[in-house]
Amino acid sequence: MRDAPELRERASELCGRKCGRVRLVEDTSLFMELETGDVLDLQGRRFVVTGTEYEGRFGLSEQPKPWVKRAMDWEDGSAKIIKLVFHEEFYRVVGGFKVRCYRSPEKEARILALVHGDARFMQGDTFRDTAGNAVRVLDRIPGGPVDLQIEQLGRQGHEDYFERHLAGVLRKLCKTFAALGWLHRHGERHGDVRRDHVLTDPASGNWAWIDFDYNYDLMANPFGLDLYGLGNILWFAVACQEVTSHWLSQERPDILERLRPEDFSPALKNRLMNLKKVYPYLPDSLNNVLLHFSAGTQVFYERVEELLAELTPAIDDLPPGEEAP
Repeated sequence: MRDAPELRERASELCGRKCGRVRLVEDTSLFMELETGDVLDLQGRRFVVTGTEYEGRFGLSEQPKPWVKRAMDWEDGSAKIIKLVFHEEFYRVVGGFKVRCYRSPEKEARILALVHGDARFMQGDTFRDTAGNAVRVLDRIPGGPVDLQIEQLGRQGHEDYFERHLAGVLRKLCKTFAALGWLHRHGERHGDVRRDHVLTDPASGNWAWIDFDYNYDLMANPFGLDLYGLGNILWFAVACQEVTSHWLSQERPDILERLRPEDFSPALKNRLMNLKKVYPYLPDSLNNVLLHFSAGTQVFYERVEELLAELTPAIDDLPPGEEAP
C-alpha cells in the first residue's frame, strides 16, 4: 500500500465524504488493513473501498466480514461488493455424516465465469492482484433475501398465505431450484445453500443465487449438502415462518406432545419437517416432498431433478393463488 494523495478528490467523491488519507493498493493479501477510501488497483481497474459488509444470516447482522468490502467503481460510480481471498475450514454433521466444509475463492471465480449473463445467479468478474489473489468484484443486487419477501406475503396469517401466495412462491422457487440443478449438471455446486443466499431484485423480479465460495467433501452424494439446503428453503417457504419445537411449545403445545423424532429434521433436530401436523390443509403431495428431508425418510433426494419431479405436480394441488412478485 502506498499513499496516493493525487487520488483523494475522486475517492472522496465516491465515498461521499472527505478522505483524509488515500492509499493505492495492488496486493490485497492484508485485507484486515484496508480502510474506507483505499483504492484497489486490480489489473488496471480501480475500485474505492467504502466500507465492510456484515453477516446477514439469522441474528448475525452485526458481525463484520472484513474480507468482504463495499466499494464503488472508479469509472462509473456503480456499487460493488468485493470479496478478498480468505480461507477457512470447518466440519458439519448432516444426516449422520461428518462433512468437511471449506472456503474456495477459486471455485467462486470459476462459477462466476460459468454463469456470466445468467440472471438466476449473482454477476461479477474476477481480477488478480499483484500477489495472484482471486479478487471477485460483484454487482450489488438491490433487493433483500427471499425469506423477507415470503414473510411479507404471510403477514395476514398462514391460511391466507396458503390460499393466495404459496403456489406462486413455489412456482418461482422451482425456477430457482432448477438453476441449481443446472449448476450441478455443469459439475459445480453452490456449497452453502440457505434462504438468505437467494436475493430478490424488485426491478426485474428475479430471484438470484449469491455466494459460491464454500465447498465441501461428501463422497456419498456430491450434491447432498446442496439438496439438504434446498429442503430447508422449501420448509420455510411452505411454513412462511420457522416452525420449531420451541415455537410449538409456545404456540401449539398440544401438537408438540404428539410428535415423534422422525417428524423433525435429521440435522436440525428442532425443525419440524412434517408440517401437515401443524397445517392439516396442506396437500399430502406437498407434505410428502418435505418428508424426504425428515429424520424418518428412507429415501433422500440425490439430484435437484428428483426433487422437482415431485414438487412441480404437488403445486397443482394447491389453490392457484397469485404470482409471486
